Amino acid sequence: MPRGVEWGTLVLILACHGGWLAALWLLPDVSLVLAIAVMGLMAALHSSLTHEALHGHPFRSRWLNEALMFFPLTLFIPYGRFRDTHLDHHRDELLTDPYDDPEANFQDPAVWARLPGWRKLLLRVNNTMLGRVLLGPLLGQISFMQGDWRLARAGNHGVTRDWLLHAIGAAVLIWVVLQSPAPLWAAVLAAYAGLGLIKVRTFLEHRAHEDCRGRTVVVEDRGFWALLFLNNNYHIVHHMHPGVPWYALPRLYRTRKQEFLKANDGYVYRNYLQIFRNYLLRAKDPVPHPLWQHGE
Repeated sequence: MPRGVEWGTLVLILACHGGWLAALWLLPDVSLVLAIAVMGLMAALHSSLTHEALHGHPFRSRWLNEALMFFPLTLFIPYGRFRDTHLDHHRDELLTDPYDDPEANFQDPAVWARLPGWRKLLLRVNNTMLGRVLLGPLLGQISFMQGDWRLARAGNHGVTRDWLLHAIGAAVLIWVVLQSPAPLWAAVLAAYAGLGLIKVRTFLEHRAHEDCRGRTVVVEDRGFWALLFLNNNYHIVHHMHPGVPWYALPRLYRTRKQEFLKANDGYVYRNYLQIFRNYLLRAKDPVPHPLWQHGE
């Protein structure tokens, strides 16, 4: 194996896959609901681990990291497309840009004004925490696939390649599920639930702000959610130091807390309970970008 292996991350990746397989094979006879819940948690953790892999963990070798993520527990998102769009998202000067930030939820106000009423309502619901968890994976998947379809039709062979590789991994996963006591729909529902859990993290990760570093949040959570998100709730720390592994983020934040809070202009929450209380049924931000200027 190459030097510099992050053993904790590697063990966690193997444990995540093992937990998903154990839930798939052992829990349906106990409770199908419990099986779906555990598989959903493992799918969410897998998404967080995928984020670590594309940033160069646990191996220095890109192909080894990508090989570890071949088995797509979240089912819907090709690793290669997540890698490329997420690395584009790390261009901090473009954060929240309705066109150039692939992870933005804001709309160009001119586009927003032309949308039909039903779609505006749907996007407003999606801007609450509950709406984002329940509807966000579906709305995001539709938008994501529409964009990739346009790229593929325009001759972007990298997009086509990444979807074909994903199809192979998804086919293997589906075959495994079909051999198990669990129905296929349960695995699909678990994958959707996993993506919904990840939406808790991404819900208010970035805000509209004149300064690019002022757009990125810190949630000072150290419990269940922080573990599920592999400390990516310390999001300004990650954006300023994207190569730092997940287990080093809390300490880095504690030792340089004032520096990070100055950089993000005090965009901080104590924990996810505070966020749920404030925004479960209420939008934090408008859908149209409040600072957007045409031609910006």
